[in-house]
Amino acid sequence: MPYLGFGTYYGNYGSAARSGCSGYLESQQIEYDDGGNFEIMLSCQEKAGNWLPMEHDTSMLIVRQNFLDKDNETAATLNIERIGAEGPPAPLHPETLVQGLADSAAFVKGTASLFAKWAEDFMATPNLLIPLDPKLTGGAHGDPNIFFHMGYWRLEAGEALVVEGRPPDCEYWNFQLNNHWMESLDYRYHSVHYNKHSTSYEDDGSFRLIISHEDPGLPNWLDTAGHDRGTMGLRWVKADSHPQPQLRVVKLSELTSIGQ
Repeated sequence: MPYLGFGTYYGNYGSAARSGCSGYLESQQIEYDDGGNFEIMLSCQEKAGNWLPMEHDTSMLIVRQNFLDKDNETAATLNIERIGAEGPPAPLHPETLVQGLADSAAFVKGTASLFAKWAEDFMATPNLLIPLDPKLTGGAHGDPNIFFHMGYWRLEAGEALVVEGRPPDCEYWNFQLNNHWMESLDYRYHSVHYNKHSTSYEDDGSFRLIISHEDPGLPNWLDTAGHDRGTMGLRWVKADSHPQPQLRVVKLSELTSIGQ
């Protein structure tokens, strides 16, 4: 089964108030029936079996599923149901509606502000991957099993950014190319990510990813999809270490000629 994680969180992205994870449960911790099905209880009071803790101000459930080979893997089928309530819901109160709209707006604003600030910070040292403090990503509703390296890429015509490293012993890893706003580039039509399964490795187990505007005709090419700058991220999932990748900018013509 692909990695599957369930997390309960409180607070909004980028909020000055308290925010973080109130509980986390992953695939290997879940009890399944003979058919491979499972049920998870979310509550403030501990429950027997699969239980995901909540707090009085828990406001969000995030489900993450990682795929090594998405074309040949099946996504989990999930349903959510509130239990313990009888009869129809009470009529919507105006104050509840107002608060709900305000919380939604705060979530959108907090998310955009947080990622914009990160992108601007990364811009100060372009074409590098910076290890992020887990406390920082945890406050942004991060998965406690993930360690991130994030950065900002900027390339002129005829240039390539080479990302080199050796994966640690880990359940999953991937590298993704984004725009300035930390949104993935269009993966439907462009090769903008690689993971533990899809990457072509060197004989010694290391990898070399190539970011460029044009296809160099070499393995592990990431297409900038018409952008000349943006953000990028590498994540190790459940890794025994977090090695620092090495990055360098080269001329695309030199890269092709030396076959690196």
